[in-house]
Amino acid sequence: MSALTAAVHESALGATTPLRMGRVTEILGLHLLVTGLKAAVGDLVEIDAASPVLAEVGASSADGLVCLPLGPTTGLTAGALVRHTGGPLRIHVGEELRGRVLDGLGRPIDGGPSLDHLPLVSVDHATPGPLSRPRIDTQVGLGVRALDSLTPCGRGQRIGIMAGSGVGKSSLLSMIARGTDAEVCVLALVGERGREVREFIEADLGPEGLARSVVVVATSDAPPVERLRAAFVATRIAESFRDAGRDVVLMMDSLTRVAMAQREIGLSAGEPPATRGYPPSVFALLPRLLERAGTSPAGSITGLYTVLVEGDDMQDPIGDTARSILDGHVVLSRRLATSGHFPSIDVLESISRLTTAVTTPAQRGAATRLRRMLAAHRDVRELVEIGAYVRGADADADAALSLMPRINAFLRQDMDDVTDTDHTWQQLHELVGG
Repeated sequence: MSALTAAVHESALGATTPLRMGRVTEILGLHLLVTGLKAAVGDLVEIDAASPVLAEVGASSADGLVCLPLGPTTGLTAGALVRHTGGPLRIHVGEELRGRVLDGLGRPIDGGPSLDHLPLVSVDHATPGPLSRPRIDTQVGLGVRALDSLTPCGRGQRIGIMAGSGVGKSSLLSMIARGTDAEVCVLALVGERGREVREFIEADLGPEGLARSVVVVATSDAPPVERLRAAFVATRIAESFRDAGRDVVLMMDSLTRVAMAQREIGLSAGEPPATRGYPPSVFALLPRLLERAGTSPAGSITGLYTVLVEGDDMQDPIGDTARSILDGHVVLSRRLATSGHFPSIDVLESISRLTTAVTTPAQRGAATRLRRMLAAHRDVRELVEIGAYVRGADADADAALSLMPRINAFLRQDMDDVTDTDHTWQQLHELVGG
């Protein structure tokens, strides 16, 4: 039999193979029970309805498949037919994604041209092996003076931005998107208010920032599976640029809402609640997501993840877990925000674990000098306010009191003020006299 005849024969057999369908037997909360269909965990199935609904297989048992809907379940009924789509969620990747806005499943929502001609890849991707990752030894400029000087970030580092609500997390991300010297930015807006998405893209990010960015959006009213998948879709897009040799900045706002989406899914599937109602799967999910960023032999992904801490409690379980995985954290202060100090970065509470690897001794010396002055000023502030501090008691405090107007001017920055890294270090050396 010739190769052509064999191919025709195989095609004919495939065409005559019956399409196997399953049925929905139960609809409960956030999951559907499907029987009569064979599929692997992570595969997508399509439920027949007036508007077909995609669902992801979340678990498998003797009773059937537990599927998690990726859309509204209104109108679905027990007995609805279900078909297998052929595999897990796949998304389009490529250079033409830059400047585009996608939903949590990687589909364009900006009215732009179709992406169907771009290659499709699975959302799942192997994490680089620990010994194959190049060491981080180069600073990536973020365009924010308080970060670039006192919490320097390496190319391929992962940092958490810890803050309560309304203290400027999204504004800080938009400054970084416009000011970073990375080639590509990928932004994941997970659980955001629908009203704020267009405002963030047009006003905060702006045309210049959007031109080199890919924005993935899953608003707060999206199904929890879509909100969860948005984080992995954004990460996979960043990985595709990294695999092509690019240096990427991946920004996710917020990691907490990703964890909340997994909490909804886990509790609905019958997991027991643990710390503050978060089931065990949440704490297994976080390292699986966060470890995918970083360096690889081809390129790098610098990850910036906002963490919405409850009631400004920095010991929040998601924040505490994120700090243990990430390579540093930046704390935003409500006290600074309410006093008009933006960006509201509490530099004394912010730490980069790679400062030594990405800065020179002279740079570290200048940063340490400024930190010492800020710490001394914090210690004597109340004494100064009541007139009980005597100059000469602490040299660092005296220097801080003299330089505080200039220090505040250095740490404050308008959203449209982008400062390159070299200029930031020059200003810091001039400020501390180093």
